[in-house]
Amino acid sequence: MPQDKSKKEEEMDSKGKALLIAGLAADKKASDVVLLEMEGLTSFTEYFVICSGTSTTQVKTIADYIVESLKARGIRPMGVEGASNAKWILIDFADVVVHIFDEETRAFYELEKLWLDAPRLEAPVGPGKDEHPADSEAWDEG
Repeated sequence: MPQDKSKKEEEMDSKGKALLIAGLAADKKASDVVLLEMEGLTSFTEYFVICSGTSTTQVKTIADYIVESLKARGIRPMGVEGASNAKWILIDFADVVVHIFDEETRAFYELEKLWLDAPRLEAPVGPGKDEHPADSEAWDEG
């Protein structure tokens, strides 16, 4: 018997969630979207999704869109930090931690350089794509 979509999405694994978040960020024109696999490198999360916005308004828009899109799928963040100044917003989904920076703040902290040992994943989606990996038939296979 086929699962309904909401049940499938509630059971989304960490990699699927990270890929979905990367696609959602790209939908809002986030730049330099990077996915880092943190498993084995840290005890607090499995994936980082890191991206940038060109302004604090865009940073806030990206964060709000990710949170609302995942809430619609039954996935709520454990916490959101930094939304008041929107220079660096951190969204904690436990297994996936999202870092959304304005460009200047990202360049200053160079978070990716702190985690050079973390394998990078390619996000197979971008702006204007109609389908996210967690929604596709191919995603069910892997």
